[in-house]
Amino acid sequence: MEKEQTLADYLLELEGKGFRFSDDTISFIYFGKRSTEAADSLVITAVDITLKVQREFDGSFFLSLLEWFKEKGIGDQQAAMRFARSAGLLE
Repeated sequence: MEKEQTLADYLLELEGKGFRFSDDTISFIYFGKRSTEAADSLVITAVDITLKVQREFDGSFFLSLLEWFKEKGIGDQQAAMRFARSAGLLE
């Protein structure tokens, strides 16, 4: 069974790919996680979608996604991606 990626590991992976997040941005990502009580996989998905759609990290877009996921009862990465596609955020 494959271990689910943690948010910390994902952010380190992005850093290794050249994405540099400020300490404030990282704190904001964790704030969003806590305030929406989202699992790491949903926070990772929200960061991923934010970067793809906005071409940079946009905190308000990210937090809106997490709140949208919570409001719609989306609990896993696959459902979040389907939702983002159906909302026209991704192709």
